[in-house]
Amino acid sequence: MAITRRHLLQGGAVAAMAPALGLNKNVSAIGTAHAQSAPDGLKWRHGVSTFGDIKYPAGFKRFDYVNPDAPKGGVARLFELGTYDSFNIVVAGVKGSFPAGVSRIYESLMDSASDEPDSYYGTVAELVTYPDDFSYVIYRLRPIARWHDGKPITPEDVIFSFDVFKKNSPRASFYYQHIVKAEKVGDHDVKFTFDSPGNRELPLITGQLNVLPKHWWEGTDAQGRKRDVTATTLEPPLGSGPYRIKDFVAGRTLVLERVKEHWGKDLPSSIGQHNFDELRYEFFRDDVVGRQAFRADQFDWYAERSAKEWSVAYDFPAVHDKRVIKEKFPVLSSGRMQGWAFNLRRPLFKDVRLRRAFNAVFDFEEMNRVLSTGEYHRDSSYFDGIPDFMATGLPEGLELQMLEPLRDKVPAEVFTTPYKDPVNGSPENVRNNLREATRWLKEAGFEVRDRKLVDPAGQSVTVEILSPDEGNERIALFYRPSLERLGVTVNIRRVDDVQFQNRTRDFDFDMTTVVWPQSLSPGNEQREWFGSQAADKPGSRNMGGIKNPAVDALIERIIFAKDRKEQIAACKAMDRVLLWNFYCVTQFNYGFQRYARWDRFSRPDPLPKYGISAFPDVWWYDAEKAAKIGKRS
Repeated sequence: MAITRRHLLQGGAVAAMAPALGLNKNVSAIGTAHAQSAPDGLKWRHGVSTFGDIKYPAGFKRFDYVNPDAPKGGVARLFELGTYDSFNIVVAGVKGSFPAGVSRIYESLMDSASDEPDSYYGTVAELVTYPDDFSYVIYRLRPIARWHDGKPITPEDVIFSFDVFKKNSPRASFYYQHIVKAEKVGDHDVKFTFDSPGNRELPLITGQLNVLPKHWWEGTDAQGRKRDVTATTLEPPLGSGPYRIKDFVAGRTLVLERVKEHWGKDLPSSIGQHNFDELRYEFFRDDVVGRQAFRADQFDWYAERSAKEWSVAYDFPAVHDKRVIKEKFPVLSSGRMQGWAFNLRRPLFKDVRLRRAFNAVFDFEEMNRVLSTGEYHRDSSYFDGIPDFMATGLPEGLELQMLEPLRDKVPAEVFTTPYKDPVNGSPENVRNNLREATRWLKEAGFEVRDRKLVDPAGQSVTVEILSPDEGNERIALFYRPSLERLGVTVNIRRVDDVQFQNRTRDFDFDMTTVVWPQSLSPGNEQREWFGSQAADKPGSRNMGGIKNPAVDALIERIIFAKDRKEQIAACKAMDRVLLWNFYCVTQFNYGFQRYARWDRFSRPDPLPKYGISAFPDVWWYDAEKAAKIGKRS
């Protein structure tokens, strides 16, 4: 379930209509559907999870981790890396680049709780029901749910949203590929039918659907032109969420304003959240300029990605006198693999021995010491950060049972050798790994001529590493001499955000840094990360082009796992197979997120376990703190 849960929205005139619509009533008085029986003898549920029980019972008032009395008001100014040229989330990744902040203008059918690993509670949908075989799901919409223009959110809106995402968004079409039909089955009810039973995650990922306003997208703009949901646009779209677009400068700034009479402000999942009157997103081309702007108090909150910069770039008066706070938050909600992905569509990278050689010569230990103050560890798993799913030792028990039928489709080492990252960091280790890499290349038919590596056909081996930003470029520059020792000619190409998206969408690269995120409940998204069907779909997340029948089979075991034990075994097995195929040069991970902030804000204590910093969702503007540190620049 690693695909983003929520996305986008915009505004209208709901505030003036609120009394007539009854939006000032307490939401708990509206749950009429609780008294009605669900179809087919099923029961309505207010929340769902893939396995096990949910924490919050029917009728709960709020999440435990929020401050229900948090004051509303103030402005939070946020940093965004890159740029944008569209507000249309439907074609994101295909046409244009949209700002992440737009996700706050839309509501989804359900939303997650940040103190549970895998639970969802109704937002636009009030209730949900599905049979024991998970062959379909029915969502009942809240009668009070409204667009910012005051019109109700209808089943027709939900069906329209599902259809346009599935038809026009490559990622959504793949993610929702097993949802075959959406239909209206009641005044407030929408039924989604699946192509087969047994996939217990499909009801949940259906609930992640961002609902779009059908009447707005099928209407005309201020100039009388018919809107096109398949095209990019900078017309602020109509939304239904707690924020709407107030102002923007294309590619540079986005300002969201809180919808003060938002229809869902009293929902249990909203109490104590969305506390800022304005969220301002400032866009910067790179982190270097961004840090300088933060230091000059041009924005309030900055996520520092560089361990080195965290150590050396914050030596200025505002840090010394505590007007700027540095804080690290543990990452407990997810795991990941980060590495230079090989584009397996290129013939050069077909042989696993070449990929293994490239992995062996990356001197992570020296890079970590020189560039990152030793804070990182090298990724040793595609689930790094989630110990339950990380392959360790040799396969045994249920995991071994899953792998046995695939023995002829996986590297022999899967059964004989625990995977370990190569260790460099000393001249002796570097020489040993270079010798091993040279041996693997020779076995694969490569040889060195005139100090240049050539492939079995006698062609010089030249590789371009595509980089989207200064941080990635710095690591690639460190890696290049290691490849050059093998005789590889290495070009490093840094491009801007839009070019990077276009080139990776079209798989126009040799190697590039990819992050494969993993949730605490892996499922259908694994098909897009690693599945053969996604390998050749433009815009898919299978960036490397992995086509492996063993991986495909293990993905299905993850998705159709009947319990947590089976899910864990399948994840370990897939992890092991991915590692021994060397689909990337593994990079590094760190179990914390670093943030620096101007001390104008307060937060609940403790923060939700799986919310990392949870900023700005559950934080609020603290006028007393702000007064102490002075006016913003």
